[in-house]
Amino acid sequence: MAAKERTESKSERQKRLAAELRANLARRKAQARSRRSGEADQRAEGIPSVKEDKRS
Repeated sequence: MAAKERTESKSERQKRLAAELRANLARRKAQARSRRSGEADQRAEGIPSVKEDKRS
């Protein structure tokens, strides 16, 4: 009986982990969509791009 209980808990754990993985993926997709919909950062401070960096 203990082996059967262990198998059931393993199955339940796999289902729970799968649900958490789907939820995490949904959050990451929503985060990526919100970043794409934002405006480009026009601030002067920050890290310059390679093309803008004339010191090299």
